[in-house]
Amino acid sequence: MRHPLTIAALFLTSACAPVGPDFVRPDVELQPEWLESELEAYETTQAELVEWWKVLEDPVLDDLIEAALAQNNNLKIAGLRVLESQAALNIALGNRYPQAQVALGDATAVGTSENASPGGSQDFVQTNLGASASWEIDFWGRFRRGIEAADAQLLASIASYDDLLVLLTAQVADTYAALRAIEEQLKLARDSADIQQNSFDIVQVLYRNGESSELDALQARTQLIGTLATIPNLELQLKQTENALAALLGMAPADMTDILGGEGRLPDLPDTIAIGVPADLLRQRPDVRQAELNALASNALVGVAEADLYPSFSLNGFLGLSANDEIDGNLFSSDSLTYSAGAAFVWPFLNYGRIENNIRVQDARLQQALIQYRETVIQAAREAENAMVSLTGTRQQDELLGEGVATARRSAEISLLRYQEGFADYQRVLDSQQALFTQQQRYAANRGAVLQSLIAVYRSLGGGWQTSTRPFVDEATKREMQERTNWGDVLDTPPTNDNP
Repeated sequence: MRHPLTIAALFLTSACAPVGPDFVRPDVELQPEWLESELEAYETTQAELVEWWKVLEDPVLDDLIEAALAQNNNLKIAGLRVLESQAALNIALGNRYPQAQVALGDATAVGTSENASPGGSQDFVQTNLGASASWEIDFWGRFRRGIEAADAQLLASIASYDDLLVLLTAQVADTYAALRAIEEQLKLARDSADIQQNSFDIVQVLYRNGESSELDALQARTQLIGTLATIPNLELQLKQTENALAALLGMAPADMTDILGGEGRLPDLPDTIAIGVPADLLRQRPDVRQAELNALASNALVGVAEADLYPSFSLNGFLGLSANDEIDGNLFSSDSLTYSAGAAFVWPFLNYGRIENNIRVQDARLQQALIQYRETVIQAAREAENAMVSLTGTRQQDELLGEGVATARRSAEISLLRYQEGFADYQRVLDSQQALFTQQQRYAANRGAVLQSLIAVYRSLGGGWQTSTRPFVDEATKREMQERTNWGDVLDTPPTNDNP
């Protein structure tokens, strides 16, 4: 047995560096400063991304995001994919040890006929017990590259989980902002309907007293009906938005009144926002990390494919017991010991065409992953710039629309007063009330857009994943899986979702 062990030692000590290219992160040029960095609303200090939604100081939103992080089904699936990748990495790690390990045992009874055997009937029982192992030496680094690829895929699955955290927190906040904006529009629509109902009542009295025309009454009624008609549509939008929010919380559509605490208001925005510098996107955004790790995994798979060009060396051995009851029959005696050991190599040189084309396939996938990384970085910068521009624009529009609402409200009050006093016709009342309704609806919708633009800024910066300290799998799911399958300690000590 000493000779095979010597051969194994020589193979292990002479194993070369893994074949295939070493990974180099692609260079992507980002501007040193944001295009909107001169605006007063932003600061280029380090962005505060940990629980960024708390800058809005809205307890309801805090509770909604906490519930989504605990209950969202897509997030649970992403966590399970991390465990799947961990198990796949453990498979790759197992290739460092003998790849084929088989325990053998059999007992065979043989009986021959007297006519078929020259010496007469020969009946015996052959018993065998042993174990065989085969170990392919990782001379060219095939298995090391496989481990490298599996490890990168594990980290990429963690980055995918983190990216879902970013999207989930932003989606909950965005849906909440849309819901509060619709509630505000609905409230204003009802207020406008009350104002128009009051005007209609006045016109009706004047018409009955012969002080106004039937046309004024009909126009007042028409405008009132038009405003009332907007309310069911807003109520429909509100319910659909509540259902969308319930889905993000991992719930079937249900009455969200208790969760939302009744009708609320849009939270106020901070005066200034810290956004850091563009280079921070490479570190903060999980989708950028995931794209880089996907490229790293593809790079390692090129090495796995290239290793097929070279011969593989393996050690084979068998150790066991074998006995025949005609000779001795004692399986566990020292005379029953049997073994074999040897070395072998396999070189599929006739398959070079297929092997080389497989290398080309893997290299093409690597190049795609490298370009995808560059594209992901570029799109990340674009999203951040667009979000900042949107926030600046909607804030400016908010100020103008606020002034417009105040002006339109005063105009509606004066026009109705002048109509009652006989100094203006009713058309001016209709025009001013319609202008007030339109301005109020635009103002409420834009206030929601301002908040959604702020959410988009934090989403584009990669905010939200840094807050998660919970395990990838919740306790209920863990118990269900452990009852079904032996997971060992994998569920108890899963990989962390720290920034790799």
